[in-house]
Amino acid sequence: MGTVVGGFVMPHDPMMFTAPDAPPAPVRARVLQAYEEIARHVARLRPTTLVVFGADHYVLFGPGCLPQLLIATGDIDGPVERLPGLSRAQLPDDRRLARHIAGHGHDNGVDWAVAPSITADHSVVIPYHLVGRSLGLPLIPVYLACGVDPLLPLHRAAAAGAALRAAVEAYDQDARVVVIGSGGISHWVGTDRMGEINADFDRHVLRLVCDGDIDALCALDDSDVERRAGNGALEIRTFIAAMSAVGPLRGDVIAYEPVPEWITGLGFASLTPQTSTPSFRTGGR
Repeated sequence: MGTVVGGFVMPHDPMMFTAPDAPPAPVRARVLQAYEEIARHVARLRPTTLVVFGADHYVLFGPGCLPQLLIATGDIDGPVERLPGLSRAQLPDDRRLARHIAGHGHDNGVDWAVAPSITADHSVVIPYHLVGRSLGLPLIPVYLACGVDPLLPLHRAAAAGAALRAAVEAYDQDARVVVIGSGGISHWVGTDRMGEINADFDRHVLRLVCDGDIDALCALDDSDVERRAGNGALEIRTFIAAMSAVGPLRGDVIAYEPVPEWITGLGFASLTPQTSTPSFRTGGR
């Protein structure tokens, strides 16, 4: 039997690599410290596998195929993009568990698309590089349709996380799984508003994360999210999936940094499985 022992939400901003010196040094230091703190949290959880819920950026998938839900079940390398300081490399996989998750879903009404071989993009590789690589953890990438129509409905992101948790719990081997929801929060990509950040929206999302309030996140309207926080904020689907995979939780904000130089409101939080009263601790600015 496996267990989802914890989770985290965090950004995957590629501009940390393409323009590393753009923000002031104290901001850069706080962002790096947030990743380092999460890496220490992950190590204490003693996981056997890391699942990263990533966002389809219309890089891996295009007009020929736009899967709503995809799980990598074999060879993994990446990132597909050329990012300074982050070379494309083979990544360790947990194909046995990944194939079990896919099969369990197919038997229980979840239509996973599967990728027996994949070159992951930055939404998966950056969190793995900064959090999981030093521990040598096997990786399972899961992609949600967050970037272009048709978007995965928010409630289906929650269902995907719950299905993953059910599959892990039905696994025939001991497994300790940590999940990551990898996404912005507010950011506008490829529009004339690029560089704007809505810190109020970001903090609202983080409060809902800390409350474990999946229903409230799923009740958000995509058009309103995009208007208030940009097309990149539609990546909150990955937060919802990670929360649902953890189950009842207490969330704690590790850091929040609105970084216009990196065009994104960067939010970091832990997701701890439990039923006690949740809390909200504001990190960063």
